[in-house]
Amino acid sequence: MLKSIGRTLLGAVFIGGLLVPHAFAETTLNALFMAQAAYSEADVRAMTEAFTKANPDIKVNLEFVPYEGLHDKTVLAQGSGGGYDVVLFDVIWPAEYATNKVLVDVSSKITDDMKKGVLPGAWTTVQYDGKYYGMPWILDTKYLFYNKEILEKAGIKAPPKTWEELGEQAKIIQDKGLLKTPIAWSWAQAEAVICDYTTLVSAYGGDFLKDGKPDFQNGGGAAALKYMVDSYKSGLTNPNSKEFLEEDVRKVFENGDAAFALNWTYMYNMANDPKDSKVAGKVGVVPAPGVAGTSEVSAVNGSMGLGVTAVSKHPDEAWKYIEFMTSQKTQNQYAKLSLPIWASSYDDPAVTKGQEELIATAKLGLAAMYPRPTTPKYQQLSTALQQAIQESLLGQTSPEDALKTAAENSGL
Repeated sequence: MLKSIGRTLLGAVFIGGLLVPHAFAETTLNALFMAQAAYSEADVRAMTEAFTKANPDIKVNLEFVPYEGLHDKTVLAQGSGGGYDVVLFDVIWPAEYATNKVLVDVSSKITDDMKKGVLPGAWTTVQYDGKYYGMPWILDTKYLFYNKEILEKAGIKAPPKTWEELGEQAKIIQDKGLLKTPIAWSWAQAEAVICDYTTLVSAYGGDFLKDGKPDFQNGGGAAALKYMVDSYKSGLTNPNSKEFLEEDVRKVFENGDAAFALNWTYMYNMANDPKDSKVAGKVGVVPAPGVAGTSEVSAVNGSMGLGVTAVSKHPDEAWKYIEFMTSQKTQNQYAKLSLPIWASSYDDPAVTKGQEELIATAKLGLAAMYPRPTTPKYQQLSTALQQAIQESLLGQTSPEDALKTAAENSGL
């Protein structure tokens, strides 16, 4: 009898022999999310509230950390005996998470309707070795944002189509005294700089790996870093870019202190919000440029998924929560900071209204998404590359030598 106290009975519980309304949840899920870019914390809380309202027997404890802490927090929690039920993960982690049994294989839960309805490219976010380790949730790449008013004042009729043109236009803006340093990037020694570097590697037709071994020190990979260093040394790039993360770039752009900025989807609607942005109504967006003779546009796969951890004691409830968060209805409702993974959403006026320019750009950018390397040793490779880029920007070593050292320290 004691065990029945607190158990639900048709939405009510027995306490002291009386039947009273059920006042607490039976299952508690712990979920880990990111506190930057894409959906805002307020959005995630609102989505979760809608889920718990529809599922009153499930409670969800939310935790938000900066992107830079997401991976380690997930991995460390696995061995702590507690841990999370649901985690947000980057497209670069399924190889490691599958190999080390961090996430559950959910292939059997992916329905035919899901497979048909979700954009094909989005599935690469959650797959490894032919299996599914979650549902794609954030479909994203970096775009080139520009300040329409500044370009107009400089007499520039259209945004750049190539990276070389970007430098030329920035020089015109600088020479006319409109801005001291017209370009802002997120080049801090963090994963952010790898995303910018990958965008350029894709533009220059480079490869991260060939036959499982590093190849970024050659060809397009070397050309990409040389471009970064040249842009930095030229004075056209904001010198603080070497410490900027994406949120720093957004603030600089919104303050009117950058004519060009590379950033994720979420910046479009935030920079167009007159409550916080000085450039609202002046924000232009195009796919990241290409390189003449090599590429038309460039893009990095910055997508993220939601997965159930191997230590979850409530995998069914965790999956139910993921299905709700990634559903077309939920995604369409919150499409202003992150575009939906569902193909038919792009024909829905509720999704496209007010962001037609962004959607047109996304169709080109998302189709060109270039992956960071798929390897269980990704973290080691990324750390080595981050260091190489930072040392090159600071002039401590040449791009060529820095990339050779990174290849040696990549663990591959």
